[in-house]
Amino acid sequence: MRDEKEMSFLDHLEELRWHLVRSGIAVVIFMIVAFYFAPWIFQNIIFAPTHVEFPTFRWLCKLGELTGAQDVLCAEPFPFKIQSRYMTGQFTMRFMAAFVIGFIISFPYVFWEIWRFIRPGLHDSELKNSRGAVIAVSFLFMLGVLFGYYILVPLMTWFLSTYTITPEIVNEFDITSFVSTFVALVFGSGVLFQLPVVVYFLTRIGILTPQFMRAYRKYAYLAILIVGAIVTPPDILSQMLTSLPLFLLYEISIFISAGVLRKKLKEEERLAKSDELTA
Repeated sequence: MRDEKEMSFLDHLEELRWHLVRSGIAVVIFMIVAFYFAPWIFQNIIFAPTHVEFPTFRWLCKLGELTGAQDVLCAEPFPFKIQSRYMTGQFTMRFMAAFVIGFIISFPYVFWEIWRFIRPGLHDSELKNSRGAVIAVSFLFMLGVLFGYYILVPLMTWFLSTYTITPEIVNEFDITSFVSTFVALVFGSGVLFQLPVVVYFLTRIGILTPQFMRAYRKYAYLAILIVGAIVTPPDILSQMLTSLPLFLLYEISIFISAGVLRKKLKEEERLAKSDELTA
């Protein structure tokens, strides 16, 4: 561990408190801005995936035209309405959406503050091996958010808005249900895309190995396919569009785990040789 001034438990709590306060201020600032521009955000961002002019649907339709599957891939206007059935529904969802957008925008800074608190407690070797952690985590989170927004949200909306048991049942979704689903898919994807980072640190501390990940690859792929089948329309192309990035993420995580393990073994061999020379 690097030389640092000794701090008591209460000192550490005070330090953590200020990191959290600064993170909270950043979130609140962007939240206020998002709350002010909420009408534009709802119209052009949150409700955008409910329209056939959304980029994802235009790309799918072009792909359908090239492959002769436009009847399947070209979406028609969605037959559903969004309503607010509670007196506080619209205000609550405006507040919730503003908070989530504020957190997403400020995420790199929030994680940087958390990293500043953790960093002094790391050994020199651990600090060296974790360079670029803030950039990597922030990049993967934003990549996951974009994946959720451009892939999961439009495909889920397409499927659920067109799914009917009988024509007598009309799809009229409550605003709280729609926004909650939107947030879960977008934010959940951002968290899910942290898999390579989680694998990196679990391998560093010896909990996970690439051999384990390879041995259970088929089960991981099966779980990904099941998730893809649940959140997408019932066609193979949509399921693959959802599953392929997750397959790739899993394979990248195996590669990262293997690299970390090789480096870890080399460090142990070097330390062992050093101990033999000094003995």
